[in-house]
Amino acid sequence: MATATYSRHPTSYATHQKTLPITMPSGKAPVYSYPQSRVLDSPELPETGTSYGGSRPSAGSYSVRSSYAPSHHSSGDGDSYAHAGVDVVDMLSDKMNAAFDPIRMDRSLAKQAQTSGELNAKQRELQELQAMAQRRLKSARVNFAEGVEAIKEARRDVEYTTKKISAMKSKAEKKHPEAYAKASRSRHA
Repeated sequence: MATATYSRHPTSYATHQKTLPITMPSGKAPVYSYPQSRVLDSPELPETGTSYGGSRPSAGSYSVRSSYAPSHHSSGDGDSYAHAGVDVVDMLSDKMNAAFDPIRMDRSLAKQAQTSGELNAKQRELQELQAMAQRRLKSARVNFAEGVEAIKEARRDVEYTTKKISAMKSKAEKKHPEAYAKASRSRHA
């Protein structure tokens, strides 16, 4: 039974195996510490249906390159970038722009903005609820203080009334002892 191998990359990428010309300094030659910005041959940079043309993109711009629609028209030997003198920074920028998905980034930013807005709305709602709770607490404290004062006043009234009744009883008992004793017996009987 034969097994088929599947790759998510187009076949034109899989067959394009090319080594880059790299100049290696010999042991006695001076080694330069500054970077070389131009190369003679580009690594696996296929020509695509939509390509980037112009100078390097700025920090906030995007360059769209379709990696699924390679162009099949090439110039002669199959390598359109051969000996063209490709700028490494431009090439890496193009590769990063091709790998970077601005739609996912835009969705993430939109979701972040939406979440931030919801969070700000909840924060404002919590602040309003806190202010309302503080107003209610203040009015509850006022009501509680008024209730405590009313209870104290009622207690004073009860004590005053109790004292008045006791005074009236003792006065009635002293003034009319026989009638008071008779009334007390009939009340308890």
